[in-house]
Amino acid sequence: MPETQKFPTRATADTPQESSLQPNFVLHDRYRITGVIGVGGMGTVYQARDLHFTDVKKLVAVKEMHTNTPDPTVRSSMVKTFQREANILATLSHPAIPKIFDFFDLNDRVYIVMEFINGSDLELILQKTKDLPVEKIVDWAIEICDALSYLHSQEPQPIIFRDMKPSNVMIDTLGKVRLIDFGIAKSFDSRVRQHTMIGTEGYSAPEQYRGEISPQSDIFSLGATLHHLLTRKDPRIEAPFSFHERRIGDLNPNAPPALIAIVNKALALNQSDRYPSCAAMKADLEALRSGRSQIALNIGMAGGAGTPLSQPPMPNGSIGTSAFEHISASASIQPRWKFKTEDEIRCSAAAFKDLALVGSYDTNVWAVKLDTGELVWKFPTRGGIASSPIIDETNRNVLFGSEDFHFYALDVAKGRVSWTFSTKDRIRSTARLAHDHVFFGSDDGRLYALNALNGRPIWSFDVGTPVRSRPFVTNELVIVGADSGEVIAVSLSGNRKWSYRTKRSVISSPIVDMNEGVCYIGSSDNFIYCLDANTGFNSWRFRTNGPIIASPTLYKSLVIIGSTDGNLYALNAQSGREKWKFKSEKPIVAASIVHRELLYFGSTDQTLYCLDAESGKELWRFKTGGAITAMPYIIGDLLLIGSMDHHLYALPLVN
Repeated sequence: MPETQKFPTRATADTPQESSLQPNFVLHDRYRITGVIGVGGMGTVYQARDLHFTDVKKLVAVKEMHTNTPDPTVRSSMVKTFQREANILATLSHPAIPKIFDFFDLNDRVYIVMEFINGSDLELILQKTKDLPVEKIVDWAIEICDALSYLHSQEPQPIIFRDMKPSNVMIDTLGKVRLIDFGIAKSFDSRVRQHTMIGTEGYSAPEQYRGEISPQSDIFSLGATLHHLLTRKDPRIEAPFSFHERRIGDLNPNAPPALIAIVNKALALNQSDRYPSCAAMKADLEALRSGRSQIALNIGMAGGAGTPLSQPPMPNGSIGTSAFEHISASASIQPRWKFKTEDEIRCSAAAFKDLALVGSYDTNVWAVKLDTGELVWKFPTRGGIASSPIIDETNRNVLFGSEDFHFYALDVAKGRVSWTFSTKDRIRSTARLAHDHVFFGSDDGRLYALNALNGRPIWSFDVGTPVRSRPFVTNELVIVGADSGEVIAVSLSGNRKWSYRTKRSVISSPIVDMNEGVCYIGSSDNFIYCLDANTGFNSWRFRTNGPIIASPTLYKSLVIIGSTDGNLYALNAQSGREKWKFKSEKPIVAASIVHRELLYFGSTDQTLYCLDAESGKELWRFKTGGAITAMPYIIGDLLLIGSMDHHLYALPLVN
């Protein structure tokens, strides 16, 4: 069974051999081609800019299929296959599945316009990385299970991916799993006994060779993918179904017995011996990751009732030699309350008197009682809320931006509108209140200054690209980062003073040491920069191993910042030399906060950490049910932290 041709919707280093669309060509009067992403046997994938978005640079992937075959039957079949992929993607909504924007037929070629995903596939990561951490493989497996479970739960018929393998799994710049290439995905009809024999040799389940598919076929392919990642043995060049001859434990001594058992169960030759569902497999992987010593895995029971592990767990229930080894104290930390919103919480909370306030991607700002978590009011916008609310105590307003293009000021006690201001695109920048004015950026490429009392615009500065960084305001300047990679300083009257260009976008928010006159900020080019706040001159820079989305925090002589490489770095503020670093299990995209010598920060590994700020030693951790993407907020003896599990948690401060 030959390997299928691939059309990866991702950035790669492949050099195209042939492409029909040249750079700057405008396709369909809308998509300006900027380059080639990849080339396959049946077509090409391009990167393009969507010209319908005039004020922002929206990149898309344009997938082109060549259909200039003389056989009309073959052409019709090819178009149907391509259109099926478009139809499948158009009906789906899951974080791991790329969005589709357009589909059209033009000059004997068919095009799908879809979300552009920047990152690397697992096959490339495997080639470039000497030792993949086992815990990272487990994280990826859990996310893949979640995506496949979503596909398999579609109504009226499950969707079978049919081509799960490392090259079809992207890891984006935030470390999240994205499935690509739905070209051979198919709705599963149990009444149809025979399907096309298609897939990739080595990864495909035995029944696929017979033209039979089911959700268990994807489970087998996922098992083959995990076996490849753990052993580095490519099943495409081995004898079919010979995984038992390449024992995981022999090839990777770091793989715990529980993980080996999970993979082996997924690779069972008989469908009835595999996991009954991806949800069941995900549950076992999550139990393994949690490190519980008495987990009841579904190993050995196809019905999923579960039996205990036959092998004892590793010490402390760990699955590797990283933060999983730490014995968490979070079991003794219980929230005083938690409040559930209707969607992910991506921003920080705020508090005013007896109220806690938080925005949610459900489009609402929620106000709850600080002592009990009971709802007081909610205010609906028409877009998701990713910017954090801030409090204007003078005017008793809560200020925030929404993705509905509006900036709001609400009466903090009652949730009624005090004033609003309209921009030309989404607002994801958290505002800064200073000098009786409110400063914030927008995706329309402008930095705004408004009168905080009534929302009257004072000035707007044209940055030229989206501004998602939170401005820092001194007595003379407003400093902010931009998607272009620039760090820009504007006077309080709205005139450019200086700029410094990094190599990638700047989402990190600057912080200024007012005593020393220096500004610290991170960039997606992996560096944290120390700039002279008055001139923009670069004093030093420090490189991490991943893009920096998080904002820096100052503590005594340290500047502390997280990176998507999973590390929290503490650097000497004057020299940029590393004093300590702390490793979490996933990218850190949120700022930390220091309170009474203790440092608190959240990670996308779903955990809130408490460290000794001087040494970086972990003191305790608290696990939520979702990634944490914003800074904690401390009020009195409470720490408020939002999670992408839809909850706002109120935790007692533990010393």
